Amino acid sequence: MKKKFDYLLFIAVIILVIFGLVMIYSASSIWSEYKFNDSFHYVKQQALFIILGIFIMYMASKIDYNFYYEKANIILGICFLLLILVLIPGIGSIRNGSRSWFGIGPFGIQPSEAAKIAMLIFTSKYLMSSNKYLKSYKKGVFPILGVLLVFFGLIMLQPDLGTGIVLVISIIALLFIAGVDMKFFFVSGIIGVIGIIILIIIAPYRMDRITSFINPWKDPLGTGFQIIQSLYAIGPSGLFGNGFLNSIQKHFYLPEPQTDFIFSIIAEEFGVLGAFIVVSLFAFILYRCIKISLNAPDKFSKYLSFGLIFQIIFQTILNLMVVIGMIPVTGVTLPFLSYGGSSLLISMASMGILLNISRYTIK
Repeated sequence: MKKKFDYLLFIAVIILVIFGLVMIYSASSIWSEYKFNDSFHYVKQQALFIILGIFIMYMASKIDYNFYYEKANIILGICFLLLILVLIPGIGSIRNGSRSWFGIGPFGIQPSEAAKIAMLIFTSKYLMSSNKYLKSYKKGVFPILGVLLVFFGLIMLQPDLGTGIVLVISIIALLFIAGVDMKFFFVSGIIGVIGIIILIIIAPYRMDRITSFINPWKDPLGTGFQIIQSLYAIGPSGLFGNGFLNSIQKHFYLPEPQTDFIFSIIAEEFGVLGAFIVVSLFAFILYRCIKISLNAPDKFSKYLSFGLIFQIIFQTILNLMVVIGMIPVTGVTLPFLSYGGSSLLISMASMGILLNISRYTIK
């Protein structure tokens, strides 16, 4: 029986998004005024994406999730085509060293973000229809891994390691939930380590990121600069922080703090308490979505709902670990909070799908 969607989840997402817009203003106003002579430049752009994102989330909450089951192959095919097109000079544009964008005026759209959802939809359908073959690597696991490898390869050609990692780990987690033999994950771990070594060899700048993570003060004005400035923002913030708009690091110390390192500014201005509230909101969203997944009416919706929330939370954890210096810089945004249209729209679309599934939960 169709019910109302999970309003608590909806409200939690809206709170995060609005707070994100406020913090984008705080984090970007100085740089925005200097670069564009308009302290609201980034806020205006993000506000447009938020309005569009809320509309997409609401519309996705109205679309029966079975639609994605029926159109999974088409959705995957479209994203595959877009990942190829974005690599073609003149079609895809280069930003921050990656050819991963379609430029639309002042805005940019990343097809790799949409590919993350497409792969989850396709994998959820595959796991439901091939459940009896999951104990067989040849029949059950290898086909989906082949598709994953193709998509990961196209994303790495851009290159975009952060998005590639989020995509791969999300699908591996989905396979684990589906009950694939544990030996597969052991072998996958070995292959993954070998793959990381190869990626470092073919792109030495990644080794620079690792060495700067181990000892950022070895090159404080180069590869270690971002993480050092992030720690300078978080370290002295105390329980309540410096107060709203009183960040020091946003004054040309932390590069473009409105993007990947926005959590640093949140911690600097609102302290441990503010950081705890933000993390608690993500934890609440995780709780509501896990509840939706556990009570989903069929295996497809269970797999899809779990995959969507795992992907968002894993990306969140990855971003926070970078910001506090636990892992090397990966270039992933903080969902709902960081400046960036593609990431926001895909995160909102994911929430919309989860809200639709919540309409059909059995409890």
